[in-house]
Amino acid sequence: MSPLAQVEDLAVHYPVEVGLGRGKAVVRAVDGVSLSVEKGEVLGLVGESGCGKTTLGRALLRLVEITAGKVFFDGQDITRVKPAQLRPLRRRMQLTFQDPAGALDPRMTVGECVGEALLVHALANGARPARVEALLSQVGLGPEMVDRFAHELSGGQRQRVGIARALAVEPELLVLDEPTGGLDVSVQAQVLNLLSDLQQRLKLAYLFVSHDLRVVAHLADRVAVMYLGQVVELGPAASVYASPAHPYTRALLAASVAAGTPGAVLEGEPPSPVAPPSGCRFHPRCPLALEACRSQVPKAREMGAGHTVSCLRAGEGAKRP
Repeated sequence: MSPLAQVEDLAVHYPVEVGLGRGKAVVRAVDGVSLSVEKGEVLGLVGESGCGKTTLGRALLRLVEITAGKVFFDGQDITRVKPAQLRPLRRRMQLTFQDPAGALDPRMTVGECVGEALLVHALANGARPARVEALLSQVGLGPEMVDRFAHELSGGQRQRVGIARALAVEPELLVLDEPTGGLDVSVQAQVLNLLSDLQQRLKLAYLFVSHDLRVVAHLADRVAVMYLGQVVELGPAASVYASPAHPYTRALLAASVAAGTPGAVLEGEPPSPVAPPSGCRFHPRCPLALEACRSQVPKAREMGAGHTVSCLRAGEGAKRP
């Protein structure tokens, strides 16, 4: 059985101006990533801001131009299909945005925002208002929300509206881009419980994008750790959390335990994706780096059933903080 969604050697590069008269450079936002999301699975995608995880999620949905590699959905290669061919698949794969306030049209009511997808896909004709109310109820919002505008809602309510809108077309895959970002701890817990309930009841697959491994731990079946455009560790959540094999993964876990930001336990900032380091991209910040790490690109190594890591010193000091 083929995965629901899959990318192979995916690359997404953006040309940028580097300065007056200095020409252009290329931002390697995603640079050779291969992973899959199985039907009904929750795959957590974690990493620092700027590592490329949001771009990867959008590329999986064909919402950004792909530089190289392939994207498959339910076994079908959708890498280069035309918009008209892609349109029927849009119902099956949806995105919730990192900034729900910015994603909701301030001129439209909640009912209009949620019902727009029904209108575009000609769904629930004649019963659209009832369907909108049912969707809002499904995410824990009452019918009184139908006539409200985005600025009248709390952050948690706006996120729930975004989820309801994504569910309107009955998708099989949701890409959740930082769904708890900007929410206080109590509201985060409510949204996570909602997403868990929806995933189980509707048999949904999630690509759960987050910078915080604590958040991902609540839902993920597997975890992919991304650094500077590449996946450096991938495996079952239980294995990754119990025995993180990459120094970067251990740093993210340490930051989560300390309730800080991922960068707080690493020296220096991530290198520029315009000019990534040679060899292992993590070596300038790695406490275990060898001289060979400066020139040798680490290949993925098997650490256990389905658990792979790209590191020359994989597993050394592998103990959860």
